[in-house]
Amino acid sequence: MRIFDPHIHMTSRTTDDYERMYQAGVRAVVEPAFWLGQPRTSPGTFADYFDGLLGWEPYRAAQFGIVHHCAIALNPKEANDPRLRPVLDLLPRYLAKDHVVAVGEVGYDDITPAEDEALTRQLALAIEHDLPVLVHTPHRDKAVGTRRTLDVVRESGLPPERVLVDHLNEMTVGMVADSGCWMGFSVYPDTKMDEDRMITILKEYGPARILVNSAADWGRSDPLKTRAVADAMLASGFSEAEVETVLWDNPAAFYGQSGRLDLSEATAGEDYAGNSVLRGAPRD
Repeated sequence: MRIFDPHIHMTSRTTDDYERMYQAGVRAVVEPAFWLGQPRTSPGTFADYFDGLLGWEPYRAAQFGIVHHCAIALNPKEANDPRLRPVLDLLPRYLAKDHVVAVGEVGYDDITPAEDEALTRQLALAIEHDLPVLVHTPHRDKAVGTRRTLDVVRESGLPPERVLVDHLNEMTVGMVADSGCWMGFSVYPDTKMDEDRMITILKEYGPARILVNSAADWGRSDPLKTRAVADAMLASGFSEAEVETVLWDNPAAFYGQSGRLDLSEATAGEDYAGNSVLRGAPRD
């Protein structure tokens, strides 16, 4: 079983996590730029962060047999700080880089005019750089924020098949399914989605255009939740081919639209030490 986690913040995780992820079947990840927890106060700190996503983190992942790509953006939470507005002018320099496979995370946090402006400008940058977009839906007023997101996407002229709307739940999945955008679900230990709810949604909507991620970061989260969903799918009657569709083919297809996704090193049969890995091996 091979797994592609399409949304995880490995800068916040340890090398032990990389090792456990590999043993669970994870062979590829995309790390979107996000809020680090401590508010940043100057655009220069973003340049250092972006450089890390493009240099150090892919190197660190490769030590454990995992292919690492990233998405670059000014995240919605920090879009409200006027001191950080120049980050938008910094983005073109990074969106041209080979390992950048999307613009993201963009979207809404408090659904403010500043977030509106940042989202609109970054959707325009996605069109200019021919990149897909990863959208963060807000933790509060999620339905309102999701509807607003879909309106702005339509206004931008960006084709919906190039947009992944993430952090969805039962309240928001229907409107995104109807929009033609890709549907993203974050599975957490206590919040967001869990495995059982994810299975219910997959049974109702099917595997097409659905991506499942761990969104693991510096908070209480679990980088093995993608594997937990795969196991739950098999236990509930989904076929191995359907699991492969959700956990590998869909993220590869979405980010493959960038023309920069390189999964040639994401082998499923050997671990990073060159040892055989059995299908369905227990996680440790």
